[in-house]
Amino acid sequence: MVIRMPEIMAMGELLCEIMRPKEGMELYETGDFKGPFPSGAPGIFISTAARLGCSCGIIAGVGEDDFGKNILDRLEKDGVDCRWVIKSGKGSTGVAFVTYYADGERKFIFHMADTPAVEPKAPKNLEGMEDAKYFHVMGCSLMASMEFGKEILKTMHLFRQNGTKISFDPNVRLELLRDPKAFDMVQEVFHNCNLFMPGVQELKMLTGKDTVGEAVEAAFQKRELELLILKNGSRGSQVYTRKGLELEMGVYPVKQLDATGAGDSFDAAFICGLAQGKGLEEAAKMGAAAGALNAAAFGPMEGRISPETINNMIHNNVK
Repeated sequence: MVIRMPEIMAMGELLCEIMRPKEGMELYETGDFKGPFPSGAPGIFISTAARLGCSCGIIAGVGEDDFGKNILDRLEKDGVDCRWVIKSGKGSTGVAFVTYYADGERKFIFHMADTPAVEPKAPKNLEGMEDAKYFHVMGCSLMASMEFGKEILKTMHLFRQNGTKISFDPNVRLELLRDPKAFDMVQEVFHNCNLFMPGVQELKMLTGKDTVGEAVEAAFQKRELELLILKNGSRGSQVYTRKGLELEMGVYPVKQLDATGAGDSFDAAFICGLAQGKGLEEAAKMGAAAGALNAAAFGPMEGRISPETINNMIHNNVK
């Protein structure tokens, strides 16, 4: 079998997700859960990219247990190169418990500390990853553990030296932001990324500006930044270049069952579009379609995402 060199790489936490089956069920209440579902924002991202035909790999860790098998079986089925996923006997696979509310808000309880999810180290070299076009970083991964965050930063700089583009979704989770120094790591990636993919509040938080216009202008003071893709939930997204607002993209209508991972799938599809040589408008359409398909299914990476379903979503909903 010929192994394709990954063109998109990620590094971060892999988790199993245990979910409340209905909105409004508090985590402190005794009741039913559904799962386990393979998850972790980097896992959702890399699964989506692989399903869309990009060669992908991930640097991560799972335990030598059934939850680890749940995650690896799914990623390998999707076509993700898992050579850099360690199987550790030092602890159990990381887990997240999740509940949902009618207004779209979510609450998480994470079990990641001292698990294999935060065990991987930065690679000594990029052997097998030399052809990567994009290395994707997520803020939640930096916050999962200070030591793990430092390893992700080392890996980011290794890829930068290789000429690989750095994409960054700050994905700030207050449940994980326990150490103020973790925010310094988020800022370091922000200062070094080529593609920045924040939400509105994250953009304002990282730039220290009060309006979107001022925040966008401040972001492009970073000399490495080439694209800013501003995600605004049901209001869609805006793509900015150094010349200003390039395009606006709405959302595709679906019946939302579970919003978890929709932003991660958006990121992956957008970056896949760029890696496949598509223009910004087509990449934005791919991102919007992947996000919608993800949200239409229960489970963090259970959306019916493929090149065919993406094309159908785009062509059946002309914007």
